[in-house]
Amino acid sequence: MAHSYTPGLKVLRETIVTKDRVLPLKGEVVVTQGQTVLPSDVVAKTDLPGNVQMVNIANILNIDPGDVNDVMIISIGTAVTKDELIAETKGLFGFFKSSVKAPVDGTFESISEVTGQAVFREAPIPVEVDAYMRGKVESILPEEGVTIATKGAFIQGIFGIGGESQGELKIIVSSRDEEITPDMISAELSGKIIVGGSFISLEAYQKAIAAKVAGVVVGGFNYSDLEPILGYTLGVAITGSEDIGTPLVVTEGYGKIKMGDRTFDLLKQFDGHSVSINGATQIRAGVIRPEIVIPLKDAELTGAHKRAATTEGIKAGSLVRIIRAPYFGFLGTIVSLPPELQKMESETMVRVAEVEIDGKVYTIPRSNLEMVETN
Repeated sequence: MAHSYTPGLKVLRETIVTKDRVLPLKGEVVVTQGQTVLPSDVVAKTDLPGNVQMVNIANILNIDPGDVNDVMIISIGTAVTKDELIAETKGLFGFFKSSVKAPVDGTFESISEVTGQAVFREAPIPVEVDAYMRGKVESILPEEGVTIATKGAFIQGIFGIGGESQGELKIIVSSRDEEITPDMISAELSGKIIVGGSFISLEAYQKAIAAKVAGVVVGGFNYSDLEPILGYTLGVAITGSEDIGTPLVVTEGYGKIKMGDRTFDLLKQFDGHSVSINGATQIRAGVIRPEIVIPLKDAELTGAHKRAATTEGIKAGSLVRIIRAPYFGFLGTIVSLPPELQKMESETMVRVAEVEIDGKVYTIPRSNLEMVETN
């Protein structure tokens, strides 16, 4: 039977989700293995080195760089406050002294007799990594971070913006083809992850941001509306670092596309649950997909779960989503995987799949397909 490996998009009712929570440089892990954590719990922390400020003592005092140590009032390693006196010339008969003051609060780190430059480092910048989702600490990497594991529902979108967020899941539409309109957004939705159907307009999304909604999950969004939100044209780089306050997860594609029935039904099933979402996306090498994680209690689990990292190949009968134009975002079922290469409109020879979409069969390059993994 024909079989092909392709990136997978997951819509799982029950799975094991693991997340590595790692510091940008070595620090301290503050939880223990097996400990139960909440999304906002700090699991590791460190201090980033403060910014460096340089002062050319020799130039300011009009002295030779080799003489800078003679005029320094403080020694290396001394903590200073901004505008504190740090260097001073002897002057003439005790008069006409020239002086230099500290540029920032920080520490006097070094001085060069070659350049006359003194280096001051500002206070360290504290960095804390939270758990992101409710779960247990599965493993610890000393001084670096932890792996958090949880059992629950796991849904990946096709595109997103904004970083991580947590909140109560709130379905605000009655069906998967209904749009989120501005009048649906109110102050009562602050801190909640809201779910729509086929679309959210720019006006509605901007209102959600203003209302401090914790996140938006919807079927479609206009690509042209990204620039007014971000303030720049989005390229092919990874998203997720945008400081917009309200992450957006698009499950189907650009434009008005009703949310997949499996996705909508799964989200509707867990309306009111605490969820974690992440809008980070990378389409090309090292694919990263936006996600919704819904941790479940033991009583809500059936035991029929598997790890979300499991990847299977597509074959006849597989549910797939098309990830490039002209059918971007459409869901279909694999009819067959012809082994021979076929010529496309671009004159290139590629391996293709025959995909049934709404009762009609289309020939689609396999590289344009993403498997939708369900359970």
